[in-house]
Amino acid sequence: MTPSPKGLIGFGVGVGLAGAATAAGLVADRMHRRRAEALETGESLVAVPSRELVVVAGDGVPLHVEVDEPVEDSERTVTSGDATVPKATVVLTHGYCLSSACWVFQRRALTRAGHRVVVWDQRGHGRSEKGDAASYTIDQLGDDLHRVLEQVVPEGPLLLVGHSMGGMTMLALAEQHPGVVKERVGAAAFVATSAGGQPLAAGDVAASIGRVLIERLGPATAGVFADRPELLKTVLRANKDLAEHLVERYSFASPVPRSVVRLAASMLLGTDLRVVSGFSPAFATYDKIRALEAYRGADVLVFNGEDDVLTPPAHSEAIVQVVPGAEHLVLRDAGHVIMLEHPDVLSDHLVDLGERTARAAAEGLAAQDKPRTRQVLTNVAKQQIIERARERRRAQRRDRIPVPRRGRAVRRPTEEADGA
Repeated sequence: MTPSPKGLIGFGVGVGLAGAATAAGLVADRMHRRRAEALETGESLVAVPSRELVVVAGDGVPLHVEVDEPVEDSERTVTSGDATVPKATVVLTHGYCLSSACWVFQRRALTRAGHRVVVWDQRGHGRSEKGDAASYTIDQLGDDLHRVLEQVVPEGPLLLVGHSMGGMTMLALAEQHPGVVKERVGAAAFVATSAGGQPLAAGDVAASIGRVLIERLGPATAGVFADRPELLKTVLRANKDLAEHLVERYSFASPVPRSVVRLAASMLLGTDLRVVSGFSPAFATYDKIRALEAYRGADVLVFNGEDDVLTPPAHSEAIVQVVPGAEHLVLRDAGHVIMLEHPDVLSDHLVDLGERTARAAAEGLAAQDKPRTRQVLTNVAKQQIIERARERRRAQRRDRIPVPRRGRAVRRPTEEADGA
């Protein structure tokens, strides 16, 4: 596609506005980064799968899939009374402009808990191929997920987890193959997602403007950078701090390690812009509320961040209202990319979901007989780490006095030195 002058001008204006709007934020971000340093653990953000394979979609597009086997000596079954039930295979489906790399923490937690885990890259994302522009629809993604299940997990109980567009993919699967969901899916987790019927990117002006720019200027802008990928890399290198700041601002609502910001940025900014603009129209007409009926017999967890500007809590509330017995967890100080912002909290609840679903199957309990529940949670452990970091900074400042002319600080004299 040849970029139009209007598209180029629009893109330039968009970038200029973004730079002006975030310049002050970058200054404040320095303090934010000091807090983030305290959250670094040194843990690798690269998951090593047990095996990799390619699943060919219905239209011939190769989809990248990875399988993680349970950790050796982990408990792979649940026993209750005389019944022993195997733990479900967990299938993790990522969201718009992300990849299977976003599930790195959950993969480790679930395999340690005895689950077999399957992750895959949606078409046009990660290591999967792109396909025709006409195939960038939620319905096509539902068919892709069905192909993955057929070829990688043809039998046994399933726990499906979908983030954002991944949750939409799960609903497209249910609409097209309700029998598969009713017969095999014992549990499902809808993470920061929507069943449709409400506008996305609500509640935040900048996010809404960004969505409009993608829709109206995306095709032309995509043509510029898709045909000249080296130009995009040059622009991103020159504006690395700005790019990471924007990613962090609209992905997270609390400090996260810089390594996590870089991982998110590599996925979000590494997605082909033609894919980004190609999927954008699909969200305007998306409505899969009726498809939730297929999940009425499953143990359903709905998990979202209180400060999510892309799929606010109202989207999750709509899902909960349709599914009897659904558990709704709202996490404070959490944005859209919640699996990277609060990985331990989400991982713990997914492990618990898998455990109780297997136990319910062993005891013959029906998920829809449970009452609906809603909890608002705080990641206390993370808050404590941040607060300890603040205290260390305060102590360091108290122990130093400024020297205006030389622009540096020196140690405050001790009482013994003063009296010498």
